[in-house]
Amino acid sequence: MIETPEKVLAELAAQIRVCSKCGLSQQRIQAVPGEGNARAEIMFIGEAPGKNEDEQGRPFIGQSGKFLTSMIEEIGLRREDVFIGNVIRCRPPENRDPLPHELTACDGWLRAQLRIIQPRVVCTLGRYAMIALIDPYMQISKVHGTPIEKDGTLFIPLYHPAAALHQAKLRDTLIDDMRKVRAELQRRGLWQSRDK
Repeated sequence: MIETPEKVLAELAAQIRVCSKCGLSQQRIQAVPGEGNARAEIMFIGEAPGKNEDEQGRPFIGQSGKFLTSMIEEIGLRREDVFIGNVIRCRPPENRDPLPHELTACDGWLRAQLRIIQPRVVCTLGRYAMIALIDPYMQISKVHGTPIEKDGTLFIPLYHPAAALHQAKLRDTLIDDMRKVRAELQRRGLWQSRDK
């Protein structure tokens, strides 16, 4: 029997929830595997879960998640149309930056999700997702909103919604960059708007 992407992704999520590959697993309330459409054309990948995500086991559900959801809707999609996750799956203490060994420990989970979902577009949210998936030497201030082809996938680095909530200038930039994402998707004929 052939396993569907939905079933394989759910099995992977179950493994992520009990992962103990690094010390973050000892402090978490819940691991956050990511969620969304197993056949999504587009993935949004952030840095790490925050307090709300750690408590509920879901990605991007706090204020930055609401902002991300509104931007997804702005380009004519719904959260359930896309896949949303993070580079690491457990909350770092006090929301500190992920450490190199933590990024390495979680890398296999993200690579497996990319193989299962096979998105056409991956939007990285913030510096850590960008350096993990695109290029460790890039500067987000120089490449945000710029489509980058790599290994047959289109990557578009974006500022993290949390940063944009704290800096009005970045908020406007992120909204503009999401409009560029929409234009790029339409240009490539990847989908039509799902506006009702």
